[in-house]
Amino acid sequence: MLKKILTWGGLAFLVFFIAYRPDEAGGVVSSIAGAIGDVGNGFASFITGLVT
Repeated sequence: MLKKILTWGGLAFLVFFIAYRPDEAGGVVSSIAGAIGDVGNGFASFITGLVT
């Protein structure tokens, strides 16, 4: 029950954040995408180092 309440609350907050602060929401998404890209580049470098 608590998990369901927290899930719906988080979803409501996300919709509110995107609707009322789209610039900040875009910045957050951009930062997350950049971090994922950095992790991917690091992983690729690690694998390349193992292979060579």
